[in-house]
Amino acid sequence: MLIKTLPVGYLETNCYIVTDETTQACVIIDPGADSNTILDYVEANGLKPEAIFLTHGHFDHCLALGAVIEETNAPAYVNILDTHTEERRTQLKLKDFDGLRKYSEDDLIKIGNLEFTVLETPGHSPGSVTLMCESVLFTGDTLFRGSCGRTDFDGGDTIVLLASLKRLASLGGDFEVYPGHAESTTLQRERSFNSYIKHAVGG
Repeated sequence: MLIKTLPVGYLETNCYIVTDETTQACVIIDPGADSNTILDYVEANGLKPEAIFLTHGHFDHCLALGAVIEETNAPAYVNILDTHTEERRTQLKLKDFDGLRKYSEDDLIKIGNLEFTVLETPGHSPGSVTLMCESVLFTGDTLFRGSCGRTDFDGGDTIVLLASLKRLASLGGDFEVYPGHAESTTLQRERSFNSYIKHAVGG
């Protein structure tokens, strides 16, 4: 598994391109902006995008979604709780349009020889998910190095987020953690030093 991190947009959202090096099949996680940067990397490396995963529906994680879908024809996945209709508008940028696939707890999606399992980890947003592949977690804005996602947006909930952090902390073994912003970390490091996780587990 090869993981390429592309910080995109003015909020430097981490877009991840995860490739099965045997087949060159890849998944694009959180195409938040700068579609040309994302697509140029895919083309330059001869990759075959088979899916687009959204960890949640906030604008800085999906602004380039339309352009990436148009160029790759890859199906895009999001948890339905982070979409909206004309009647149910929220801070979420993502409209529930035809062709947008929904994933939820325990769904397993295969990309080449890689298998991604969906863990629902709400709190930062109602439909936030963590994507698990082998010993790697893509946590979106649920868990950061030394911190966690904010909950003061519409739909955020601190109590729910703490439960999600506790759930992640309880996973067996160690994992590499690739968050939605800033640098990567490990789950063991966050268990040891992240005050939010300590509070979640202690609570």
